[in-house]
Amino acid sequence: MSHPPCPKCNSQYAYQDQNLLICPECAHEWNPSEEVDDDLFTVKDSNGTRLIEGDKITMIKDLKIKGSSQVIKVGTKAVIRRIVESKDHQLDCKVDGVGEMMVTAKFVKRA
Repeated sequence: MSHPPCPKCNSQYAYQDQNLLICPECAHEWNPSEEVDDDLFTVKDSNGTRLIEGDKITMIKDLKIKGSSQVIKVGTKAVIRRIVESKDHQLDCKVDGVGEMMVTAKFVKRA
C-alpha cells in the first residue's frame, strides 16, 4: 500500500500509525484525511500560539538591537504589521519606543 509523500519534506517513506501518517526523515505527523493547505505559512510564539497580522505581542526576554547599543526590554509591547517567511526574523513589527523592526517569533508571546 503506497502512502502520499510527506507534505513537509516530500519524503516517500511515510508510514501509517493509527489515523496519522508519519515521516521517518523529518518526524512530521499529519492526518491524510484532512485537507493540507501548502500556501498557508504559520508562525507560532514561544507558547505555541499561532500569530497573525494585527496581533499584539510582548517580548519575553531582553533583545539587543543589531548595530545599536539599544536593548528592547522584557515586557515591551509591539504590533505585528506582517508575517514574513524567513529563517531569522518572521515578524515585521512596530515596537513601542523603538519603531519598525523585524523580530524572531520565538522571543515573543501574544498579549
